[in-house]
Order: sequence, then C-alpha cells, then structure tokens
Amino acid sequence: MTSTHPSAASRVPPCGYSLLSPRWPDTGLTSGEVAARIEVGAVNRAAPQTSQSWGQIVRRNALNRLNLLLVALGGATLATGSAPDATFLAIAVVNSVVGATEEMRAKRALDALALINQPRARVLRDGEVQEVALEEVVVDDLLDLRPGDQLPADAEVVADHGEVDESLATGESDPVLKGPGDMLLSGSWVVAGALRARVLRVGSESYANRLVEEARRFSLASSELMAGINQILHVLSWIMVILAPVLLLRQLQVQTWRPAVRASVAGLVGMIPEGLVLLTTLAFLTAAVRLGRRGVLVQELPAVETLARVDAVCMDKTGTLTEGRISFAGLHVAGAARSEVESALCGLASGRGANATMLAIRDAVACGDGWQAAAEIPFSSARKWSAAAFPGHGSWVLGAPEMVDATDPDGLRPRAAALAERGSRVLVVARGTQPLDRERLPAGLTLVGVVELREHARREAERTLAYFARQQVQVRIISGDNPRTVRALAERVGLPGAALAVDARSLPGAGDPAFASAVSRNRVFGRVTPEQKREMVQALQGESHTVAMTGDGVNDVLALKDADLGIAVGSGSAVVRGVAQLVLLHDDFDVLPSVVAEGRRVLANIERVASLFLVKNVYSLLISLTVSVTGWPYPFLPRHLTLISGAAIGIPGFFLALAPNDRRFASGFVRRALVFSVVAGTVSSAAIMLCYAVARDQGLSGDASRTAAIIVTAIVSLWILVIASRPTTGWRALLILAMAALLAGAFITPGVDTFFSLDHKPPVETVVEAVALGAAASTAIHLLTRSTRIRRLTGFE
Repeated sequence: MTSTHPSAASRVPPCGYSLLSPRWPDTGLTSGEVAARIEVGAVNRAAPQTSQSWGQIVRRNALNRLNLLLVALGGATLATGSAPDATFLAIAVVNSVVGATEEMRAKRALDALALINQPRARVLRDGEVQEVALEEVVVDDLLDLRPGDQLPADAEVVADHGEVDESLATGESDPVLKGPGDMLLSGSWVVAGALRARVLRVGSESYANRLVEEARRFSLASSELMAGINQILHVLSWIMVILAPVLLLRQLQVQTWRPAVRASVAGLVGMIPEGLVLLTTLAFLTAAVRLGRRGVLVQELPAVETLARVDAVCMDKTGTLTEGRISFAGLHVAGAARSEVESALCGLASGRGANATMLAIRDAVACGDGWQAAAEIPFSSARKWSAAAFPGHGSWVLGAPEMVDATDPDGLRPRAAALAERGSRVLVVARGTQPLDRERLPAGLTLVGVVELREHARREAERTLAYFARQQVQVRIISGDNPRTVRALAERVGLPGAALAVDARSLPGAGDPAFASAVSRNRVFGRVTPEQKREMVQALQGESHTVAMTGDGVNDVLALKDADLGIAVGSGSAVVRGVAQLVLLHDDFDVLPSVVAEGRRVLANIERVASLFLVKNVYSLLISLTVSVTGWPYPFLPRHLTLISGAAIGIPGFFLALAPNDRRFASGFVRRALVFSVVAGTVSSAAIMLCYAVARDQGLSGDASRTAAIIVTAIVSLWILVIASRPTTGWRALLILAMAALLAGAFITPGVDTFFSLDHKPPVETVVEAVALGAAASTAIHLLTRSTRIRRLTGFE
C-alpha cells in the first residue's frame, strides 16, 4: 500500500473546458481556471435549499385545507347577511398571519445557525489548500480529503490511498480501499488515510444533490405527533362531508334558509380544530429557536419530538464525556533507542490523514528531520492500529495493546495495563522487519514502547449524567478505547454501572439474543467497532427504547444514522454533522439536559392543547347528530363558538403550548387525546342539550335558550381548561381567571352581548339551572377522567 504522489498530468484526461496545466497535480486550478469553469456552469451550484422559501411558508399557512374550509363556510354565512356570524374568518386570518410570521422568524434564526454549521470543502488552488463552500467546487478541482471529509461531488482519486465509506451511496457499510484511478461517489466519506481527488461531475450531474447537502431541511416532516393530529383531522373531514348535508336539510325543515345556513355552519365550524395545527407548528419552531440560542442546531424539526421520547442515550467517550482535547502524557521505552521510537512516531504521524491522537504525539516528541514512509496503512476505528514502512528502519506499528500482536521481551504490556487502569489512553509501538501486507499486521513484531495519552473529563459531565438518572434515561458509553480506560473515566463522572465495563470483543454476534441481553444489562463498553456501535443502537431499539446517539468522529456515523436521534458535536467531522438531527455547535455537553427538557416541554404541552380543541370538536359533532335526529334548531350561532374558541381554547392554548413542562412523553398520543375528548365531549354535549331542552320547554326565546346553552358550555370549557393547566401554578391560575373574566364580560358588557347575540337578562332560574348543569357536567368529567378504567384506556395506568 505505497503512497503515490501526483507527478504526471498525463494520468488526468482533459476536462472538456480547457487542458490542465502540467503543474496541476502540484498546484491545482488557478483562479482564472476556476472563473472560466464558473462562467460555463461547471460549478456545484445545484445544492438544494436548507430551508423553505418565503413563498412556501406563506402558501402553506394561507392555503391549507382548514383555511379553505373556513373560507367556504364564511362565504356561506356572509350570503345570509350576518357578518358577526362570520367572525370565525378572523381566526383563519390570525392563524395564517401568526403562523407565517413566526415561521419566517424561525427561518431566519435557523438559517443563520445553518451557516455556522455549513460544511466546506478543501481544494488545492494556486498551489495552496483552501476551504470553499460546497457550491463553489468546480469541475477539475483537486480535493484534499482527510478522515471525516464527505465528498461534495463525484471525483476520481489521483494520489494517495485511503478507506472510504460508501454506505450512503451503495448501502454497504464496509469501508472500501481507494487508490489512484478509483471513483469516489459524492455522499461517501473518508474513514482512514488521505486522498487527492479530481472533481468530475458537479451540480445536478452528481450524486451530491441527493445526499451531501440535503442538509437536514428545516421542514415539518412526518412525526408521531403530527401524524396523530393529521389522522384526527382526516377523520373529522370525512365526518363533516357526511354530516353536512344531513344537518342542513334538518335545519331547513325547522327554520327558514338564512338561520338554517347559519346553524349548519355553526355545527361544522365547531368540528374544526382551527388553531391546533398552528400551535403545534409554533411549538416545534419555538423549540428549535430556543435550542438555537443555546448553541444547538435543530436540523430536522421532528427531532424536537424525538427528544421527548428519548429513554436511552449512547455516547462515545471522546468529545462528549471528555473535552475532545487529547494531550500527550508520556512515552515509555524499553530495549530500544528513544530517538528511534520518536522518529518512527513522527513518521507515522506525518501523513495528511493524521488524526487528533497522531497530531498530539507528533507535537510532543522530538521529530528532528523525521523518517519518510515508503508505504503506510492509515489508522481506522475498525483495525485500531496504523502502520508504516520506513526504508532502512523496517515496519512500525502504533495501535491498541490488545490489537497489536507482538512479543514483549521488556514487559511493556503490564505497564500499559496499569496506565489504562488509571484512566489514561494507551497505545503501544511495535517494530518488525516484514513488509506491510495491505490490512494485515506484519509478522514478527516486537513491542518497543508505550504511548500514554490523557483526555480530560468535562466538568459538567457528572451533573449531566445525574440529570439523566433522575429522568430515568439510561446512559451507555460505547467507546473504541480500552475498557479499563473507559471504566476509569465513567467512574470519575459517576455513571451507574461503570465498574462492570465490557470488552466488546467478547460479545457474541449481533444476531445472538445474548448480544441484546448484554447491551441491555451493561452501561460501559470498550473496544467497540463502528459496526458494533450501530448494532448496539439497534439492539436497544429492538427492546422498544428510543435511542439518542452522540458522537464526533467517523467511527460514530453508522450509529448516528440508525439512532432515533443523532446528536453531533460541532467540532466533529463534517459527515457526522451532516447525518445528525442535532448539532451541539459549541461542543457544550452540559446543554443536553435542556435539549431533552425542551422536547418534553413541547410534546407534553401539545397534548394539553389538543384536549382543549378536541373536546369542542366532539361535543359539536354530538350536538349536530342530536339536532339532526330530534329536528331541533342548532343551539349555537357561529359567533357563539367563536367566543368559546377564542376565550376558552385559542388564547389559553397559545400560552399553554409554550409553557415549561418536564413530563416525559409516552407513545399513544392519539389514544389518550381521543379517550379524554370523547369522555369530556360526551358529558358536555349531554349537559348542553339538556339545558337547551329545558329552556325550550320553558318557552324561552331563541336568544335566551341559546344563552343558557352557552353558559353551560362556558363553564364546562373553563373546567377542561383547568384540567389541561394542571398543575395549576400561579400564572396558570391567573390565565384561567382572565379567561373566565373575558367570558363573563361578554355576557354583561353592553354592545358586546349584542354582538354575540346573548340575552343579557335571562330569567334567574334559567341562569341557576345552567350554572348547576355546567357544574354537574364539570364534576362528572373530573370523576370520569380520573377513574381507573379511563386512565387505563388512556395509558396512564
């Protein structure tokens, strides 16, 4: 595996735009050549947007199904000549304006964060390696690729050797050795070694547009919560289609066409959860912006929901529990000249593909002139060793003690074990005379040195792990390091179960049930390969855990991709940031508790708010069915439901959706919401219709009868608001009192009562009956929803 250096431009065919300079392999394109290619469109400019356009935001908020339905119903109401009964159109306008405005604000904030996280490419131009935006890469650019770099365009290797993971392109996760003449597909990434590659296809002609900068769009993609809400909306839409003509025909039989149309519209408007989708969207966006202020980039909005469901966190040690900064702590040599070992280490670390460990070693030892490798095998997380052959000095290997098979005449292994026990990272140096043979260790190696490295635990790690323990979130460390080293660090930061560190090499295959059992039982794993990290994530998912994976290096990519939530450290490699749903831009591990708390706040609040809307939909549906059967006029006008929707649902729902909440989210949102809403809605509709029937039986006018029904509805709606607001803290109590005052003001304020067609002086006995029925219904709802049977149905027991 000999490194080659570009020396003959004859290896590179003409690009079609101009012949390449003979010096191109050493200098790359000139500025003039780059400009010429940009002028003819040979530039990587077809990358998709990272967020929606302003027009898309406006269209989605204004021209959605609910708004179009409300406009149609509003048109029918206006045709009857009653403008106050079309005030529900204002709700559609407010929903659209608020939704679009808040989404645009979120877009600006998230786009600004995306620029910070935007991947860049290294190219050789004018004899210097430069970093450019992915869309500025042109045909014939000479890419300088190192471990963790992702291909921004299709290219051909022209120099050096490296291992490339093509799983995003081919589905195969095993790294592929690449050398001069081999093709590189965009979307793949360098795992080990370093490569120089010539860009062949860019823009729409390359694979990159579908993979590289798909960039985790800020979209309202599918999620369990949104899917549940859409499912409910779908069912309600079909019910409305079926019930609308029946309701209209029955109303026409008992009153003239104008009041019949208004009554039918009232029944249908009551079945529309007009603000629920808006508040759900705003909750997601607000969470993303709040997290952004803490240095967390949300690359997929449904990730906010996943946060709330996370009950298992897997993390690589480096960059998460530790600061990611590796420091050289010592070189222990026996039986060999120290200078010779240092020269070998410098030679091993001199390649462009050197990782952070190699760079820390190179900066600490005396390199002098160093040795030049004639052949080399780069370090990879799967092998856990690297090697190089130096003319006149033999072959040298640097790697994990357990992975380097070599004789130990000077007793270096016990020293390495002792260093690992106290938490140091340990590598051994071995030498031999046999040549390198691709990915196999040379035979006849002898240990000649031990390299001691140290990583510093993050100060906040202990506090963060304690938070997860209180929240019943299981934390597992899955690291490629020595199990002793990982155990020492885990004990230092107080991770439960740290003393029982497992060497992943001793685990059975992923298909063996014992593998899943071992992953479930234990919390600390060392010598884990990248493939095993993925298998551990899958094993936990197989036990119904919602798994988050944190990492910073290419060895974490496979697990990050398969986890329910991938969290990348901002200083990590570009491909890690690209596949993760969340990026910790400031490498601040301490932010993770607030990240989880934000997700829980959003989902628990949406569930609160959903109950407010859906109870109204249920009792509106049942009332519509009742009057269709009995032939009574519908007990409400559209303006009445606008009053109830605004004061008892929409306004308080807005505040509740954005309030603090740390309750852990559990699956079954649709079931819980429907069971509660059906129970509460059924009781509410029975009380409302009973009060309306009594008022009609007493011979009261239409306004007085409807007013009685509205009193019952207001009391029951306020009680449901009380239930949704639990625990009733100070500000929630004030919110409830304010909404009660708002509803009461509508009954007693001159002009307002007239606008809402309320009888401001109904008979006292009618008011007493309405209040009593409202209180009785509220008590029944309280008792029923807290009963063991109902709680079991909703999944709380």
